[in-house]
Amino acid sequence: MEKQINVVITGTNGFIGKNLAAEFEQLENINLEKVVRSTSRGSLEKFLNKADIVFHLAGVNRPQDESEFMEGNRDFTNEIIEIIKAQSSKPAIVLSSSIQATSENAYGRSKKAGEQLIQKFSEESDSPVFIYRLPNVFGKWCKPNYNSVVATFCHNISHNLEIKVNDENHNLNLVYIDDIISEFKSLVTDCREIKTGYKEINPVYEISLGDLVDKLESFKLSRENKMVPNLSTELSKKLYSTYLSYLPIDNFSYDLKMNVDNRGSFTEFLKTKDSGQVSINISKPGIVKGNHWHHTKNEKFLVVSGEGIIRFRKYGTKKVIEYHVTGEKLEVVDIPTGYTHNIENLGNSDMVTVMWANELFDPNNPDTYFEEV
Repeated sequence: MEKQINVVITGTNGFIGKNLAAEFEQLENINLEKVVRSTSRGSLEKFLNKADIVFHLAGVNRPQDESEFMEGNRDFTNEIIEIIKAQSSKPAIVLSSSIQATSENAYGRSKKAGEQLIQKFSEESDSPVFIYRLPNVFGKWCKPNYNSVVATFCHNISHNLEIKVNDENHNLNLVYIDDIISEFKSLVTDCREIKTGYKEINPVYEISLGDLVDKLESFKLSRENKMVPNLSTELSKKLYSTYLSYLPIDNFSYDLKMNVDNRGSFTEFLKTKDSGQVSINISKPGIVKGNHWHHTKNEKFLVVSGEGIIRFRKYGTKKVIEYHVTGEKLEVVDIPTGYTHNIENLGNSDMVTVMWANELFDPNNPDTYFEEV
């Protein structure tokens, strides 16, 4: 049986805490205790007394009065340390600090004070501590219009609200929430073997405010023009996942233009800049579609529902080649250039075919020549 590990997270209602708790709740070997504002002193003592590792993520960053910075970021940290000092067991402590700890402002000074308390405790108790000065963190569940520009922009753009950019050339250093969670998870089992002190989250991404806005706007537009967003970088992938998490709950879906006639329908689904497009073709029973060939354009057909036949005849020859297709046995049929081809629905219900073409349809150069198979 896997050893059970007792984990305490402070600030579990916050952005990082909520994500970390959700991850630990999936692990059978983790006994998790959550600390929030309403947690009593008695419960806090009980949790810390049996903890193997404490993730101290609670803090204050938008108080009504500057004095609350020290109360939330220094004094609460000191309270945790004093409780641990009075008990026999000494858990490892992971402190979520900020790059602002080097700044001479009220928030930065309070974060620095919390760090110093943790460092002193480690020196006196020989308890492992890990301090992370986090830059801008982005990802799902971050509160918009609070202290994250990525969350604010994702929310406002997806909700058709105004955004303000004072300096498009200003660069941000970003870390993704899942990378933080991965790093924190690694500490749970190895914290006694890892060198204590200041630690870093990698990778750190750099992006200008202008480029950030452009990316998020392209994600929004992709639902209209059907273009798959450019996800060629890790940052783009993570920003896209983040953007989708801020969609309005009544706007997860979006319509596609269906080209409908008595034969069925043809609907463009996804388009790409350099990898063609995907469409959905629906054919009524007995209907034959196609009877054309291409010079350069090529396609892939995948029947996902119904049954039918795809016929080919090489241009200038008489021999007809047939492929029987059905949604009961998924198989992709390549449509080579130079072969006139058609697809017929042989069933009693609609036949649904997913079609990929290697290039976007260009009405000025369709590369499509009609000829019966």
